[in-house]
Amino acid sequence: MKTKRLIRTGIAVIILAGLGIWINSRWDAWFRNPEEPPYAPLKEPGRIMLTFGDKDQLSRNISWQCDSTVADSSFAELADTLAKDTMRVAAQGEIFQSRSGKAAYYVARLRNLKPDCYYSYRVCTNGIYSEWHNFRTHNLSTKKDFSFIYTGDVQDTINGVANQYLKTALAQHPQTEFFVFGGDLTERPIDAYWQETFDGLDSIRQHYPVVNVTGNHEYLKYVIRKLEKRYSLVFSYFLDSMIGENQVYTLKYNNMQFFLLDSNRELPYLWTQRQWLKEELEKSDAQWKIVVLHHPLYSIKGKHNNMMQRTMFNSLIQKYHVDLVLQGHEHAYARMTMHDENGKATTPVYTVSHCSPKSYRIDFDGRFDKFGIESRFYQYVRAHGDTLSVNAYRFPSGELYDSLDIVKNASGTSIIDNGKNIPEYLEFKSNGSEKDCRYMERINKYKQNKI
Repeated sequence: MKTKRLIRTGIAVIILAGLGIWINSRWDAWFRNPEEPPYAPLKEPGRIMLTFGDKDQLSRNISWQCDSTVADSSFAELADTLAKDTMRVAAQGEIFQSRSGKAAYYVARLRNLKPDCYYSYRVCTNGIYSEWHNFRTHNLSTKKDFSFIYTGDVQDTINGVANQYLKTALAQHPQTEFFVFGGDLTERPIDAYWQETFDGLDSIRQHYPVVNVTGNHEYLKYVIRKLEKRYSLVFSYFLDSMIGENQVYTLKYNNMQFFLLDSNRELPYLWTQRQWLKEELEKSDAQWKIVVLHHPLYSIKGKHNNMMQRTMFNSLIQKYHVDLVLQGHEHAYARMTMHDENGKATTPVYTVSHCSPKSYRIDFDGRFDKFGIESRFYQYVRAHGDTLSVNAYRFPSGELYDSLDIVKNASGTSIIDNGKNIPEYLEFKSNGSEKDCRYMERINKYKQNKI
């Protein structure tokens, strides 16, 4: 008996020691927040962001930052370019105190906008005006043909190239009406990285509505993660849409509806989001339903990753016939199409993309239709008639990488895979290490199975 107790004690000590070593190795990844260097607020209105507003598809919000106290007078000046009418829209201001500084943030909510109309606007705080910018609202009578650009994580390094990439994508698709991002748009919740985010979106964020979901890099890391208020003050649609502390948002745009989720949260928060998603999907009559979240419901890094998110959301996504799930986080490209009991491809279609300088190693799960590694990707999504076209391109070349049509008509829903014959980009330069060699073996095995 004594020997058995000693064995049990020894096993327990080994397990606890191993657990301690593992926790120590992961401690920084779980809980270390980089220091935020001290910063000063902008002295004049800047960091302007145009987003959507509440559920009305013609509503817009404009957010900006200026000074460290809330001004007595702060507003947006909005001009109907054709009618030559100009109006003032009062802005709401709020002080945000971060770990190393504070600044005043403002939001002007533009409502009752006219369809298919060109507007010019500028913002004013403390009598200091910004430059004039412009945007266009869409034409409700041509709701059968519109498009947007999507990419996952940007996380550009300071003085990065995201702005060049995004403007190149826009030049290739000039009919784009707005941009959607899959979280981790900002490297960390630090003012210098926020500035990098605004630089990366410059000449886009002032003219095209920007939609973004939360990513894990936007959070401060504690036992219970914390999202700073400045995130919602920038992506200001969350100010009116969040449920409790859940950054959720839905937008009906023409015959398409978006459902934004915050996949970074702990289980109780995800459960609240599940209930919200269920209610919103139940009452949706949109022809096209698109869910956007940061963590892939079907991970490309391992079958058991993101199980909690998949458990919470995936059954609803499939039950209520969501067409497209846009995801990020795993720094590669992947596309997965569901199949019915007869093996026919059907919705939902799950995609992963990113625009980050970092690339992750992935597993090559046979459930997926296509992969791409060691490169950056974006998707141009176009709704036209009974078809939703989802085309993926590589940054910065703009070459077509993947193409798929979702068709809905009297015969039901069908998938046309136009990208299956486009070669996959699977180039990986090994440094000869054991880890790299094992990854090369996985890549080569996947290539052989595809032949």
